Amino acid sequence: MRIRQLVLVAEDRDKVVNDLCNLFKIEVAFYDPGIIHFGLENAVIPVGDTFLEVVSPVQENTTAGRYLKRRKGNGGYMVIIQVEDMDKEKRRVESEGIQIVWNADRTEEGVRARGIHLHPRELGAILSLDTMDPPSSWLWASNNWEEKVNNEVSNCLNGVHLQSKDPEALMRKWEKALDRDGAYENSQFIIKLNGSRIVFVEDSDGRGEGIESFEISVKDKGSVIKSAEGLGLYSDGEVHIGGAKFLLN
Repeated sequence: MRIRQLVLVAEDRDKVVNDLCNLFKIEVAFYDPGIIHFGLENAVIPVGDTFLEVVSPVQENTTAGRYLKRRKGNGGYMVIIQVEDMDKEKRRVESEGIQIVWNADRTEEGVRARGIHLHPRELGAILSLDTMDPPSSWLWASNNWEEKVNNEVSNCLNGVHLQSKDPEALMRKWEKALDRDGAYENSQFIIKLNGSRIVFVEDSDGRGEGIESFEISVKDKGSVIKSAEGLGLYSDGEVHIGGAKFLLN
């Protein structure tokens, strides 16, 4: 079980995509036409073998549009975690009484992708549990995403921070959703996954419960900070893109 994709929601998809690609020297692998089902357009960008996605509403009365209003603008939207056994996870989530709001089961060119979205009202953000067969694939970025990988600046996404007025209570909800025990370490509430983690922090900006920041592994932190300054993406000692912080490690 590990973080495989993190999602931003934005009023202007292309502005956020350009900022991400310019800073981290990454490239869009796929624009998924199927996401119009949710009234959205998107772009999926590989970061090593993990992915950033940017979604924007293109229709009225979408979940993403309501989320933009609730959180007062662009920001983190969804956490997609790859699991090994979808049937087992789905049964467990249902037994916990957590509402599943969407099911996916798609096969293309020999790759099967399955996923379930859990209701954001219960977790502060949409959590998706997904499986791929074969596990190294990622159909949400197409079957050709590896051709677009550029590791010149970045290695992978390896964490996400969710904020709440009660971080411990939010962690307990995610413990149930993931069947993983959290811990309090270094003054943070954390759920550790394989090579990645979910951190729960205080709501410090008044935007309410939801994703505050993404952790990204980079090759040269100083160089990325210098580039972010030049692009106008660095303030108060942090990188800011699309309404979220990007924590460099």
